[in-house]
Amino acid sequence: MIRTVNESISVAPQISVADVATIAAAGFKTIVNNRPDEEEAGQPSGAEIQAAAEAAGLKYVAIPVTHAGFSHPQLDAMADALSAADGPVLAYCRSGTRSCNLWALAAAKAGRNPNLLMAQAEDAGYDLGTIRPMLDALAGPR
Repeated sequence: MIRTVNESISVAPQISVADVATIAAAGFKTIVNNRPDEEEAGQPSGAEIQAAAEAAGLKYVAIPVTHAGFSHPQLDAMADALSAADGPVLAYCRSGTRSCNLWALAAAKAGRNPNLLMAQAEDAGYDLGTIRPMLDALAGPR
């Protein structure tokens, strides 16, 4: 189930190769994979999703986030993927939560208002409460 966060990004749980054509038809231009390969038995590999995405004319970016958490290089890679996109981005992971959190942290680091990020995530069905201190620290003084 794809959840729209704002006009430039939506997030989803694990997608399949078969989903890619539907994602392209929905107008997405880039797929961002935030899930490491082999996190769960039976999940499609990043290479399989990448091949399907490229065959459908979509850009594909892998920014795997493990249980170790988020790093500044990951935040920067997400910001780069969003700024390089020539249209809406779909980011996915196991449930969509890591993708939403990574987007919010990258946006806060770029100076976006944490209150707005919290509201956009909530409207999409995600609670950023556990990362609010990080959002505030990354966004800096207001």
